[in-house]
Amino acid sequence: MLSVLVIDDQKSLLEVISPLLERYGNMHVKTALTAKEALDLVMNSTFDAMIVDYDLPEINGIDFLKIIRAKGITTPIIIFTGVGREYAAIEALNNGADFFLKKGEDVQSQLLEMVHMIRRAVDRRTIGRGPGTTQTILIEAINFFHEPAYVIDREGTVIAWNDGMAALTGIRQENMLGKGDWEYSVPLFGHRAPMLSDLIFQNDAALLENNYSVIEKGKGSITAWTKATPEEGRQTVLWMKSTALYDGKGAFIGVMGKVRDMTEELGSELLHKPVQSLLSAESLVSGPSSDVGLFDKILGKAKTNYRKGIHLSFREGKYAEAIPYFDRALDIDPLLAYVWHDRGVCFRELGREVEALRNFENAVELAPDDEEFVFSRAEMLKTIGILRQRQDLISSAVQILNQIVEKNPDHAEAWNSLGICSKELGKEFLSRQYFEKSGELIKMGKNRKKTRNLDLIA
Repeated sequence: MLSVLVIDDQKSLLEVISPLLERYGNMHVKTALTAKEALDLVMNSTFDAMIVDYDLPEINGIDFLKIIRAKGITTPIIIFTGVGREYAAIEALNNGADFFLKKGEDVQSQLLEMVHMIRRAVDRRTIGRGPGTTQTILIEAINFFHEPAYVIDREGTVIAWNDGMAALTGIRQENMLGKGDWEYSVPLFGHRAPMLSDLIFQNDAALLENNYSVIEKGKGSITAWTKATPEEGRQTVLWMKSTALYDGKGAFIGVMGKVRDMTEELGSELLHKPVQSLLSAESLVSGPSSDVGLFDKILGKAKTNYRKGIHLSFREGKYAEAIPYFDRALDIDPLLAYVWHDRGVCFRELGREVEALRNFENAVELAPDDEEFVFSRAEMLKTIGILRQRQDLISSAVQILNQIVEKNPDHAEAWNSLGICSKELGKEFLSRQYFEKSGELIKMGKNRKKTRNLDLIA
């Protein structure tokens, strides 16, 4: 009988999965609500496989995976996550995950898939991973994506080609796998040419020489635009993103690429511009007004997704449904501080405080002087500090709140939060002073804080 550890912070879900795995999978199941609880179990027990929810509090599924692999534990791990978390699949792959399982409403089919994955993962460990295991994992990861995506190995051979790419190019998966020498670019360009995934480690000059205009470039990741003429002759504008992939030991194994045909969304004027004029985001912002307008149009898709997210979260209170829209906006432009902030609000309302804090910190890093973002970060530090009895986090919140009231002494909520923090730190006299200051501002109608008009945005 296989021994399985299932980690998810939804107790109701554990209560459903556990007996079903035991009954229909003939497995012995243990459960944990947090990664910390799971780590204690792993250190004292041996499991044949682990099912790990991505969205765990405090230590998320990816961080848990990293800890486990760093300890040399090779137990198969299946990341359990919702649709719209494709970035999590790639991150999990790069840190040694074995499978990815989408959460859904059909519990029965989900359970059958889970049992199947557990048995396959255990078989791999028993008989050895084998030369085709990495390729299998990559294919499963790419099929997790809802957008056109593919993977090439170190030699530039296609080893994964999802349904989105098949729909975009008209080439079925079985007819593309194993192709090399840039053949996979022919359906998009009309001839063999390097794709962005082939140039991921090249400098900007080489990218420009191959007609790619870089929008963003990070460690092992590039986002760029290019023009192409498919075999049928219709000129297109393509958005591409490529990410380097590594195995659990840090060895480079290939490149994942994503492609979108943005011609209709961006407009025909891009087709008449040379690629060299499709400048980076930074250059466009400081460039001529015509280029600023072009950049605004490029980012229009990000703003559209953002507004959909705001409508769902702010208007309807559907926070879980809003997050994928914020994800798509950030996929297009990860430098939108307000999207990070409002994504954090969704996690906060869902009770996922640590993830909320991470998003608020990203927003503050991008916009350090924005009072609304800074206050949200301080509030989340305060909340987590109180919930977990962490005085260091409460003290950090106090430091940030003091900076806020120094710049805006009429921020009644900041004074009130200072009062709460001081009380938690045992400073009763100081706490009363802060509460009195907050009450005085509210009573006199002088409460002033800087926030965006979400009604107008929605």
